[in-house]
This record gives sequence, C-alpha cells and structure tokens, in this order.
Amino acid sequence: MRITDKISIDDLQKMASAMYGTFVKGVVDIENRILAVDGEMHVDLEQLLLEKGSKQENLWGINLHPDKYGTDDFVEFDSMINIRPRQNNMSRSVEDNAIQEKIRAVVTEKIHE
Repeated sequence: MRITDKISIDDLQKMASAMYGTFVKGVVDIENRILAVDGEMHVDLEQLLLEKGSKQENLWGINLHPDKYGTDDFVEFDSMINIRPRQNNMSRSVEDNAIQEKIRAVVTEKIHE
C-alpha cells in the first residue's frame, strides 16, 4: 500500500500483475487530492488515509485498469466503502457525477504514462 504523489502506468501494470491481474485498487481523498493505491482491499487504503488525517466522507474507492488508460473505463467506481446512505450513495458505485469528476481530476493529476 502506498500514498502516491505521481505514479506511472507501467508501475500500475506491475502492481496489477502482482495482485489482481488486470486492476489496482485505489482510494481517493477528493478534498486533499490524495491517491492511495495497491491495497488488497479498499478498506485497507481507506484506513491508511484516515490515519494520515483524511475525513471518511471525502474518501472514495476505485479500481484502476492500466490496460484501459486513456479511456473512460480506466477508472471504475466500484467499492464497498462507497456504500454510504448518509451521503445519499446507496450502491458500491459513486453515484454523484460531480464526485466522479473530482475523483477523475485527482487520478489525472497523479497518474502519467
């Protein structure tokens, strides 16, 4: 697990191969613009960010598919940590388009070729 300032697609490919094959789990703090990657479970990455001072309501779980970099399918908004009725998010997906855009902006800022 690591919090990353910048990470390459090549590094994500290596992480994916070592863990799940085609994707890397990540958690984004949309307020502090932080990306944590390479955890076995989203909750582990969420806990890491909480310990670093992030607020739970700003943390969203994603899957990154390095082989789909540059497409809309690169970021998958699917995680158990996203189920939060108090924020009107009733599913594993991120239902709010504005939050999805914030997540994509952080991902774009942190990941490069």
